[in-house]
Amino acid sequence: MERFRYIDKENTGEIPRTPGVYAFKNAGVLLYIGKAGNLRDRVKTHFSQPSYRDNLFVEQVEKIGFVETNSEIEALLLESALIKELNPKYNVLWKDGKNYFFVAITGAEFPRVFLTHQPRLDKGEAVAEAKFGLAVGRGGGRSGSDRLPGVTYTGPFVDGGAIKRTLRILRGVFPYYTGSTSSRQAAKKHDKKPCQYCHLGLCPGPNPNRAEYAKAIKNLAAVLQGKRTSVMRNLEKEMREASKNQRYERAKDLRDQIQDLGIIFSHAKVFRPAAEKASIDWPAIEMYLQKILGISQRISRAEAYDISNIQGKEATGSMPVFIDGKPDKEHYRKFKVRISGKPNDFAMLQEVISRRLAHEEWTYPDLMIIDGGKGQLSAALQAVSKLQTPSSKFQANHKSQISRICVAAIAKKHNELFLPEKAKPLLLKDMPQSVSNFILHIRDEAHRFAISYHRLLRKKEMLRKR
Repeated sequence: MERFRYIDKENTGEIPRTPGVYAFKNAGVLLYIGKAGNLRDRVKTHFSQPSYRDNLFVEQVEKIGFVETNSEIEALLLESALIKELNPKYNVLWKDGKNYFFVAITGAEFPRVFLTHQPRLDKGEAVAEAKFGLAVGRGGGRSGSDRLPGVTYTGPFVDGGAIKRTLRILRGVFPYYTGSTSSRQAAKKHDKKPCQYCHLGLCPGPNPNRAEYAKAIKNLAAVLQGKRTSVMRNLEKEMREASKNQRYERAKDLRDQIQDLGIIFSHAKVFRPAAEKASIDWPAIEMYLQKILGISQRISRAEAYDISNIQGKEATGSMPVFIDGKPDKEHYRKFKVRISGKPNDFAMLQEVISRRLAHEEWTYPDLMIIDGGKGQLSAALQAVSKLQTPSSKFQANHKSQISRICVAAIAKKHNELFLPEKAKPLLLKDMPQSVSNFILHIRDEAHRFAISYHRLLRKKEMLRKR
């Protein structure tokens, strides 16, 4: 059953500027389905800047349908499902194996994941169906010993770049082995030493837990089929059971997966069409931030901070840097927390901020954004204030620079921004979209950077113990 809300093509102003999927119809015939990060702008470009393919059908369009999604990734997955279900005339016409992508998962003991243009299957469909609970696609394929049995296919995906970026992001949540339809490649085992992707937290390494790896692959496949809600529910259930059984490290891994999936499906950007590229209006964002912070000074350099640990072990801190609203990865910094004893997130945060401000050779920030709520804000303010006291070893000019730093904290649950001397937090949903996007972007970047470093340290420690 279609989910689209249809309007006359003259009423494009009614289309929201949100991620989603759109459709074109003529006299009840579905012509085309597409997806966008900004529905209204993308639909308009079909008519104002038609491609050679658009010219085949734009004159026929009578009705425009659309359905909103919460994120670009959700739009990508929904587009795939609707094309498969509804077979729009022109999408089907172009389905020649070169324009469509499929995510393939092998039926090996430790399955491999890869992208392909054309599904290739053999007699092992039942194995894969039983293993992953998925319907196996049918397609042409090679004959002979090089054909790989038991491969599942999810698709079709129209935008190869977007599905590649989506897989790259999801691999950080569910690390997997890559491969191809070659049986020789699929049978190849991981080297005994960690590879470069192990260090990045993208590969499960030489000796993964078989059951946990199978669950990760099943969850990855389900997410790609648009079943994120059920995956999140199952992960939460498994996390509670792991914690109940005192498997705290496993519980932490599951919590990280849940948090990462939430962030990815809320804010991840995977579409890159030229028509949708938008420049950041930093002066407008800066002016709004100055207003809510009650300052007149320029805000150019913003830094965000997050702490990641398991009961104090392998604790890390992150510091992404944004200049005029854009990430400047050359200045990103990560910290291995030195504090020991009973886990204390506030003390860890204070240590990281104190160590950062001790680096006088780094440019001091105009704004610090802390991942957390009122408690984290208070801890950060104490760390900044302590460095300005007479007992501090900092020189007077450095103390003066530190005193001008503004500090804020962003809480995940309701996306509330906590500010000093304000009794109530500000809701991001009440702010201009550009300001909200900036704050969420830098917060999420701090979270991603802290977790990736934390996982790297944990993996190194586990490999050292083997």
